[in-house]
Amino acid sequence: MVASLLTARGLNKQFRSGNQPVSVFRNLSLQLDRGESLALTGRSGSGKSTLLNILCGLEQPDTGSVQVLDEVFEGNNTDRQTEARWANLRRQQIGVVFQEANLMPALSLLDNVRLRAGLAGQNEDDCRDWLERLRIGELAGRFPDQVSGGQRQRAALAMVFAMNPALILADEPTGSLDRHTAEDVTGQLFDLQSRHGCGLILATHDAELATRCSHHLDLGHLPET
Repeated sequence: MVASLLTARGLNKQFRSGNQPVSVFRNLSLQLDRGESLALTGRSGSGKSTLLNILCGLEQPDTGSVQVLDEVFEGNNTDRQTEARWANLRRQQIGVVFQEANLMPALSLLDNVRLRAGLAGQNEDDCRDWLERLRIGELAGRFPDQVSGGQRQRAALAMVFAMNPALILADEPTGSLDRHTAEDVTGQLFDLQSRHGCGLILATHDAELATRCSHHLDLGHLPET
């Protein structure tokens, strides 16, 4: 039995600025169980997006380990087998929501959701229901460039929930939306996450939004270890 949904231990990440190494974070560890949520806060450049990318395998730490369900990834490993394991997790268990909705422009909103559900091996018949729950069911046949930013972001959430993920990683998912739309979208995100018991890690600049999460990690105030 897996002790936690996600565990990261001793993560270190550096980038280079000219000839100088710049540390993003040092010896960072965290744990998330099913049904829990974690807010990542910190100034721009503090490593929120980098950490989310590491937790879903889009980037590699310099050192440290990440465990998602029963898959364990050690250090900076980019061999094909490791990449395939990460890709399988992103396809079936990890739903990622970006600041800009990542929709296929040539597909309708409904077909975007169906595609995501199909890749995850989920029932495509439920996809229209997800759009209905997110109050854009009447837009199912429209293409991404025919709807508003808020409606595209709702479609992106529908895609994530249609795959029935164990873990959702959301990187400033409402950063480009007006406040009213942002509050509506995040309210639906938390509601659906709570109902389905998946884990949620949310990168945000919004202090009020961070208080809605079970846990809070400020990357701008990590101890220097």
